[in-house]
Amino acid sequence: MHPITPQQPHPLFNTAATRRMEQQAASALPPHTLMQRAGLSVARLAQALAPHARTVWIACGPGNNGGDGLEAAMHLQREGRRVVVTWLGTPEHAPADARQSWQRALAAGVTWADEAPPDMTAADLCIDALLGIGIASTAPARAPDHRLLAALAALQHSPASVLAVDLPSGLDADTGQFAPGFALPAPHASRRPLAPRHTLSLLTLKPGLFTAAGRDAAGSVWLDDLGVTSQPEPPSTWLAGPALPAPRSHASHKGTYGDVAVVGGEGLVARGLGMTGAALLAASAALHAGAGRVLVALLDDGEMAIDMTQPELMFRRFDALALEQLTVVCGCGGGEAVRTVLPAVLARAARLVLDADALNAVASDAALRATVASRAGRGLPTVLTPHPLEAARLLGMSAADVQAHRLHAAQQLAEQFHCVAVLKGSGTVTATPGLPPTINPTGNARLATAGTGDVLAGMVGAHLAAGTPAQRAASEAVYQHGLAADRWPAARPLTASALARHITGG
Repeated sequence: MHPITPQQPHPLFNTAATRRMEQQAASALPPHTLMQRAGLSVARLAQALAPHARTVWIACGPGNNGGDGLEAAMHLQREGRRVVVTWLGTPEHAPADARQSWQRALAAGVTWADEAPPDMTAADLCIDALLGIGIASTAPARAPDHRLLAALAALQHSPASVLAVDLPSGLDADTGQFAPGFALPAPHASRRPLAPRHTLSLLTLKPGLFTAAGRDAAGSVWLDDLGVTSQPEPPSTWLAGPALPAPRSHASHKGTYGDVAVVGGEGLVARGLGMTGAALLAASAALHAGAGRVLVALLDDGEMAIDMTQPELMFRRFDALALEQLTVVCGCGGGEAVRTVLPAVLARAARLVLDADALNAVASDAALRATVASRAGRGLPTVLTPHPLEAARLLGMSAADVQAHRLHAAQQLAEQFHCVAVLKGSGTVTATPGLPPTINPTGNARLATAGTGDVLAGMVGAHLAAGTPAQRAASEAVYQHGLAADRWPAARPLTASALARHITGG
């Protein structure tokens, strides 16, 4: 058993693969072995997380996830804890392994309760063993029953830490979204923070723990492979690790690290609006992420010729750019003006990052869509960096549909446009045609502020310009972007301009 940290990549397995691996392991081991190992692992982690806990409440569902909780109850009771179990199953209907664990818990002398203890402050630790990956088969259209809802509500509002067995109950292992009726309350709803949350993932790590609602719900994640070390199944997804080392040779120069051209920033004259800031943020990020030179072509009728705060940026007219030699970051603050330059950018840019208004223009124009898709056939790498609403426009669906299936949506974008797609959000997904997608483990809600997406686009551009392959360039930039936010001093406001200046390149 070990904690999952961002320091290395990890293979992730969807529900179908996990079930196949579980069935293969169970058939190769003596009966009840996997559940015994799982319950012991839960008990050990519970004691490590709450070494001074005297009372532990365990909510056990009717299936095998509940059986894992019953097995843990037996161990904790024998270790001298007062264990209170609410079991939603019955011996006559329980799976064979769960029934055996119920008998072991009964013999150990645990306390049984039909519902959560009325005074939840008496529990020092709560264990959620209600559903695990069983939500895929138990939560279709009908709502959960009242006892399950009551146990779930008690867990969600517990003042004590909560340890989830395999998955937080109601969370879909594949999507990171909650089934209807299961979602955690927002922290601001009760005007107090949620109690610390932990998840012990059993046998495999699941994608849903690391994207969408999964990151908040799971809290700190641990893995126990239950002694099943063989992995006959290929991973369905990867949890990204840190960037590969990229030391800079003494015998190098600015040309070694490539030229980035940022095209965007529709200005006051053109639209009566000032949107140059987005382009300047992307340019600043590209500069600080290590690009050799950064050119800026603002679509502002030549209103700006120098940025006095960053004189390293070189301003150019768009028609003066040698696009065939450049890595172009296009769309940041581009407004409607970006439509006039997009055909040339798509046709000629050697390497390309499309963001913001460029994505919206592509979404609404069939000819532009076709040109984006054709770039791969000409050996020209392209990276799209949409947030969920922009992805929805590109895919012709709602943002809610994108969020409901983030991995699938990112893969659809990659396949449809023959490019690398970066679907931003909690657990940003990077997808490439023909490869399993990756989920980024870094970043936090402090990135939810204007301009941080422009910073990411500029960072991807810098990685591309240095000659890094598109998939790796995108994944490494996303990881680095999130890591900078994770390391940001708690007392210091995070703004996009400050973030751009504190990104370090290879």
